[in-house]
Amino acid sequence: MTADRPVLVVTDMQNGFVREHSAHVVPIIVDLVRCWQQAGGDTLFTRYLNYPGSPFERFFGWRNLQSAPETDIVSELLPYVDRGIVLDKNNYSPFTALGIELFRERSWTEFYFCGIATESCVLKGAVDAFEHNHTPWLIADASASHAGEEAHEAGLLVARRFIGPNQVIKRLDIPASLLKVNVP
Repeated sequence: MTADRPVLVVTDMQNGFVREHSAHVVPIIVDLVRCWQQAGGDTLFTRYLNYPGSPFERFFGWRNLQSAPETDIVSELLPYVDRGIVLDKNNYSPFTALGIELFRERSWTEFYFCGIATESCVLKGAVDAFEHNHTPWLIADASASHAGEEAHEAGLLVARRFIGPNQVIKRLDIPASLLKVNVP
């Protein structure tokens, strides 16, 4: 893994978050990860793990994602996970103490965020990157919300206000040097 390249942060692509409104993003992210890794890019897969007594359980009554298979990364991404790093977290952001140490070790200062859910974990990671004086990019068409399109669009709106309107991009805006696209 090279420290002079940005990292692709694949946020919470877990069985428990892939539902009717978010399933469409799975093949998009698989293709993005494939192209990113073929170009030699670093990939960080975050995995949210809920726990008994968590704020999510206490304030939302939400007890999901406490065990497999809900916590497992979707099978379509498994061929790529070994070529990346998995960071477990029990909050919205990868900017945990362990995550921050990993970012320092890898000298990662530029982050491309994608995954589920745009309005929560993807957004919070991008905002935290911004607040840690890193360069965040949120890939709009490689993110989704299991709560539906309205929540996804709300996340994009808030992201533009928090990290800057030009930091919310589409896959086609990613510099070609970061992706290896197979041309027939």
